[in-house]
Amino acid sequence: MNVLVLSGYGINCENETLHAFEVVGFNGKIVHINDLLQNPKQLNNYQVFAIPGGFSYGDDTGSGNAMAKKIMTNLYDQLIDFTLKNKLIIGICNGCQILINLGLVPNVNKKDPEVAMIENKSGNYECRWVLLKVTNDKSPWLKNISTLNLPVAHQEGQFMIPQNLLKNIKTKNLIGLQYMESNKKLAKGKFPFNPNGSKYDIAALTNQNGNVLAMMPHPERAFYHYQIPNWQNNSSKKFADGYKIFMNAKKFFA
Repeated sequence: MNVLVLSGYGINCENETLHAFEVVGFNGKIVHINDLLQNPKQLNNYQVFAIPGGFSYGDDTGSGNAMAKKIMTNLYDQLIDFTLKNKLIIGICNGCQILINLGLVPNVNKKDPEVAMIENKSGNYECRWVLLKVTNDKSPWLKNISTLNLPVAHQEGQFMIPQNLLKNIKTKNLIGLQYMESNKKLAKGKFPFNPNGSKYDIAALTNQNGNVLAMMPHPERAFYHYQIPNWQNNSSKKFADGYKIFMNAKKFFA
């Protein structure tokens, strides 16, 4: 099993992301976007394509927008072909914004981007741990997981979705994750449980096949037990909740 982890122009979580995949059993490689565009056929050698977090192009034209345009112009057809095969794609934080800007998620109408990512309602960069409800456990990434405790770290994490499309997304079960309060009920937009004000507490979306996951929280930053805030109370465990997502990818190809 091989994973290609994208890098370049402000992406800064590629090493942690690759490490997580390698620990669960993948062979991986970090590939700069320019090297991938020079030889797009190399994508055929991989079963997973991962776009990590960071600040691609400094988020100067909107988070993930410039990188999405670069990919759209040079690699879009190959990515569409990748999604139609028995393969997986994950975008984390900035990677999530890139997938949204590409229109690969939710991809309901299979055309231009249908969802926008805008600034957090707080107007601040939010870096905090959140509780998450797994809403679409049919996605290979989220199978057999009910809740997750993961960190977020973003300035533009608010999903803006037209009401008619939101209804369609709910019907097709394309909401991957939702923010919860500490009592495990949906946050209903309440800050800080919902850190950005996303409609319907959405923290992640999938495509219709579930093999493409665009998520704002960072599973690679909650991989080991000692990365969580109360790690002293969980010293008997080696891994934290983020591990489950990467392990699901491995199980998909087992």
